[in-house]
Amino acid sequence: MKKQFMVIGLGRFGTSLTRTLIQNGHEVLAVDKDEFLVQEISSIATHAIQADCTDEAALLELGVRNFTHAIVAIGDDLQASILTTLLLKELNVPQVTAKAKNEKHGSLLSKIGADHIVYPERDMGARLGNQLSSDNLIDYIELSPDYNLVEIMAPPAMNGLSLNQLNIRAAYGCTIMAIKTGDQMNISPKAEDEIYTGDILLIIGNNDDIRHLESDYERKR
Repeated sequence: MKKQFMVIGLGRFGTSLTRTLIQNGHEVLAVDKDEFLVQEISSIATHAIQADCTDEAALLELGVRNFTHAIVAIGDDLQASILTTLLLKELNVPQVTAKAKNEKHGSLLSKIGADHIVYPERDMGARLGNQLSSDNLIDYIELSPDYNLVEIMAPPAMNGLSLNQLNIRAAYGCTIMAIKTGDQMNISPKAEDEIYTGDILLIIGNNDDIRHLESDYERKR
């Protein structure tokens, strides 16, 4: 379903977000007070407008009440980020996602009503750190502070063994949700399905349990 988004702040994060939303078939009103950034995004966004969104009158003129979701992607200007988020919630925008520079900034955004806080720099740093720490980890999604959904390349020690033989759930408390072999994706694999070196495993589990699993199989090489 096509959705309408307002993206406020057109730095690298806001521009990337706008581009992705457009590629996914949605409409985006891209806004920044910097005329150059607005011109840069004008060929991509559905509409691109120069405006200062810390001004309530400017937000009303933009028709902010017609949007169900606004994203405050303002970078280093914390005051502008906070004030814009506050105004959006006071103007009854149903969903406001705000970019936070750090935990304190995020806490303030949450207190004034932001529905969702994102930490691009922190999350990218954590993602890269986890990937560099493991030879087999491809990607992961943080489901909660304690649980992750990870993509792991099957190590040689798993080669030719079935899920039943590996018994990952009993040994580590983790669940293999899917197995990707080449271009083929096996959703909800059966106990007798075998894993081969190079397969990509989609695993859900507690962070410590997943690290334990990875560590054990690295030692089995």
